[in-house]
Amino acid sequence: MTPAEILRRRLENQALARTAFRSPEEVVAWFGAVQAQDYLGSLWALGLRSRDATEATVEAAVSRRAIVRTWPMRGTLHFVAAADVRWITRLLAPRVLARNAARIKREVGVDATVVARCREVIARALQGGQRLERAALYQALESKKIATGDSRGLHILGWLAMEGTLCLAGRNGRQHTFALLDEWIPKSRVLEHDAALAELATRYFSSHGPATLPDFMWWAGITAKDAQAAIDGARPRLAREVIEQRAWFSGARTRKRFHGPAAPRVKLLPGFDEYTVAYADRALLVQDATRANGMGLLSPVVVADGRVVGNWKRSLVKDAVQVTAKLLRPLTLAENQALAESARAFAHFLGLPVDLKVSPPRVARKTRTG
Repeated sequence: MTPAEILRRRLENQALARTAFRSPEEVVAWFGAVQAQDYLGSLWALGLRSRDATEATVEAAVSRRAIVRTWPMRGTLHFVAAADVRWITRLLAPRVLARNAARIKREVGVDATVVARCREVIARALQGGQRLERAALYQALESKKIATGDSRGLHILGWLAMEGTLCLAGRNGRQHTFALLDEWIPKSRVLEHDAALAELATRYFSSHGPATLPDFMWWAGITAKDAQAAIDGARPRLAREVIEQRAWFSGARTRKRFHGPAAPRVKLLPGFDEYTVAYADRALLVQDATRANGMGLLSPVVVADGRVVGNWKRSLVKDAVQVTAKLLRPLTLAENQALAESARAFAHFLGLPVDLKVSPPRVARKTRTG
């Protein structure tokens, strides 16, 4: 399997080459979890993988409680499907809490005893289906002489989310709100440890493969022992191939999932997209590492045929969205056309006209056919 073949398969499995997904919740369920600390970027991550999606339709999936934004893994915000929120969080979040408990206590003085007091205060404030912004929760804690400054409050809310007490519950205007998980998502399935590991491996390698055991360990935040146990449990649903090291991906059913005309070759990916963030080894993403120095692979990137060829940013100007791409190399004529199409797709997602600016100037080069 060549590097180009690996990238082609990843693009297919990541629903970036083509997609059959009709809703954001289908995308999230396919991936298992989609990184979402950059909220607006994560909306686009789901939108570019869903047919006819807009920013409003993705946020509507949050409002109707089909997807949930919380801290299920690696201590980082992710979108997860409502049906999966409990088993994924119970499998992975306790590892993060245990690993960081001593540091959190040392740095901000938060431990299990403090969290127990906070849990009682916040549960009382949110009970009955209330949704409150962070400032209101901090005020409730401060009223009980529990300090929230110097990031202490964020550690408290994150801890309560990782233990399954809280989750984010959509926006009130521009402000994010919190709710009690048991009230926001009253029911979701729970898997026993071994079954949960196997399901997690199936989701990861189906949506991210070809990928290796170290890639899976990084993404899930688990030990080599648990990662191997997960792969062993999922083995009937996976295929494998030896490249430089053994890579795993889903079987034939993955290829049947995606159909329809191929998408443009060039994609505008948000920061922390699953295509760039979900692998321990990201060397395949760049053609020439020396030319990529200073380019953040985890920031918004322009991807052509699976490789990162530049960065981009968005700006709202005069009732339009300005997309500015800074490229590492000139694009071919076909790539320029695909870049313009991707910019139009992003603008459609926002419901705005687009103004595309490219630096350095685009240089069209003839491509051989046949």
